[in-house]
Amino acid sequence: MNPIQCCLLSLISSVVLFVTTTPLLAQSLTAPQPRLPRDNLLVYRDANNQPQPVRSPADWLKRRAEIVHGMQLVMGKLPGKEKRCELDMQVVEDIDCGTYTRRLVTYASEPNCRTPAYLLVPKAVLNGQQQARAVLCLHGTDNVVGHGTVVGLGTRPNRQYAQELAERGYVTLAPNYPLLAKYYPDITALGWESGTLKAVWDNMRGLDLLESLPYVRKGEFAVIGHSLGGHNSVYTAVFDERIKAVVSSCGLDSFLDYYGGAESHWEPEKGWTQTRYMPRLRDYKGRLPDIPFDFHELIGALAPRRVLIIAPLHDNNFRADSVDRVAAAALPIFKLHNAADHLRVEHPDYAHDFLPEMREAAYKFIDASIK
Repeated sequence: MNPIQCCLLSLISSVVLFVTTTPLLAQSLTAPQPRLPRDNLLVYRDANNQPQPVRSPADWLKRRAEIVHGMQLVMGKLPGKEKRCELDMQVVEDIDCGTYTRRLVTYASEPNCRTPAYLLVPKAVLNGQQQARAVLCLHGTDNVVGHGTVVGLGTRPNRQYAQELAERGYVTLAPNYPLLAKYYPDITALGWESGTLKAVWDNMRGLDLLESLPYVRKGEFAVIGHSLGGHNSVYTAVFDERIKAVVSSCGLDSFLDYYGGAESHWEPEKGWTQTRYMPRLRDYKGRLPDIPFDFHELIGALAPRRVLIIAPLHDNNFRADSVDRVAAAALPIFKLHNAADHLRVEHPDYAHDFLPEMREAAYKFIDASIK
């Protein structure tokens, strides 16, 4: 082999090695370009990769499929049957809380991984003579008690929505978010490309668990979450249509507006790029408009289900005006399904919190949606 051939062979080998060891690049080669506008959801791409107007719910499903594909380019591919196994729920502790019982349980969310969760069950349904609706309650960032915050065990006020919903008669399930508090699964060894998708999977398996319980009415669940739990709720509902009502408190704005678009928040292990979220987002630093999905599209993907977004005016994490732009972009999809009133945005006059009046509004919203 002459020197020129050697050089060419070396160059080809380097390119192949780079592509096969760079997941984002390898997957982005299959991503449609350019991305469709995040603020105009009434456009889809036809079989010839040409933009076309969305005129019907059937057209919208094509755009929705592209949105979900964009999510998986960043989060990793949602697994199928290969990750499903017997849930094997085990009760670690059982505490009498008056009108309900609080159980700390674990369940096999996938082979070689047990997810801890609090299961709150009203005593009125424990005798098996009646069933209750169930709500998935997703906690905010807490590295001490994690999911304990939503059942009244944390030190932060205004986070006990799983407890309060149980007192209203709902069965509530609060899984711990991966890589927080005492739940540290080896997500790399388990094959996950983001903590976000691992959390979504744990939540979906949590719904499987709820459906296995004789005292839970199946098929129509609500999800509620604050902060981390707020966007975790949205992600999970996009992937799992058993969720019929979504409450997101202080949980989202556009990626373009996150902390004013400051590039320092897109460095490795900062903000959205942390291992427990979506590390691949670091590759979009300096080109945020190219991120292949945004909350405009995710909220649209929830239509025609019922969605309540609580965006306080003084939230220092997520901008209220950005939430309005997100909702404005998503609303036409709810209208397309004759469900414009299923999308609701509230702007309470406080900061990054979930005060009693808004929790009460959220509970009434859930009552009206699934109860």
